[in-house]
Amino acid sequence: MSAVDLSTRLAGVALRNPVLLASGTCGYGAELAPFVDLEALGGIVAKSLTLEPRAGNHPPRISEAPAGMLNAISLENVGVEAFVREKLPALAPGVTVIASVFETEIERYAEVCKRLDGVGRVAALELNASCPHVKSGGIEFGQDPKVLASLVRACRAATTRPMFVKLSPNVTSIAEMARVCEGEGADAVALVNAVQGMLVDVHRRRPVLRNGLGGFSGPAIFPIALRMVYQASRAVRIPICGIGGIASGDDAVAMLLCGASAVQVGTVSYTNPRAGLEVRDGIEAYCRVQGVHAVRELIGALRAWDPPELA
Repeated sequence: MSAVDLSTRLAGVALRNPVLLASGTCGYGAELAPFVDLEALGGIVAKSLTLEPRAGNHPPRISEAPAGMLNAISLENVGVEAFVREKLPALAPGVTVIASVFETEIERYAEVCKRLDGVGRVAALELNASCPHVKSGGIEFGQDPKVLASLVRACRAATTRPMFVKLSPNVTSIAEMARVCEGEGADAVALVNAVQGMLVDVHRRRPVLRNGLGGFSGPAIFPIALRMVYQASRAVRIPICGIGGIASGDDAVAMLLCGASAVQVGTVSYTNPRAGLEVRDGIEAYCRVQGVHAVRELIGALRAWDPPELA
């Protein structure tokens, strides 16, 4: 069998394969570059950027949890100007970079988008409208359809770059939120961010994280994320990037079958920095065994039982 064509497109951005590293799990890329060939991936989504540098929460702000991880780092980052001036030039030219955008007010989100609009190394923007553990911004933008619409509209007007919106699983209808993004001009949606969670140290009788609540991610949320990718894919025509607990090639294939055009690998990278490459290899191995010539053939190719149809 000839080589499998792993290339795909996400909102007009050409990717050499469908595997991206998720924001917050790969730093700005240079941190992983000594250990991982980032050019062999579809790309990376860098840490979320705010207008000014942000320190994040005080520790403890990360903890292991059953089948996952709880964190309340709160989007520590160097700020958009330092990212453009220092972090981007440190990456090899062949690394596809998607910049994640976060702020506490809609106008500030739009300003970050504006400042990244003319930066040639940035292939696309991902609006983080769903961080579950910041005290202002984040999830509050992603849970109210009207607020989400205002955010996407303002950012759409501020940039001509391909723009994704990263959605929260902490909503009643993921399909409705995806439709809002599509209606306001988003080029794709990325889903899902972490589920809001909490751990308690019963011996000290206090929350494990100083913040109290955190974002729960990892393999335990994979079925939730898969369900939401499936539901969103039936609600919108724009591409979907699947996120949430992906740890293997088969996990990624499941996301593609449910309608994702690409996937992001996140929490597993903390224990295995090469996980993204292994997921890519797993997708390729699946295609070889199944006689799939191009990974694009898998997108939305889930077979329904007859009857009944999936809800």
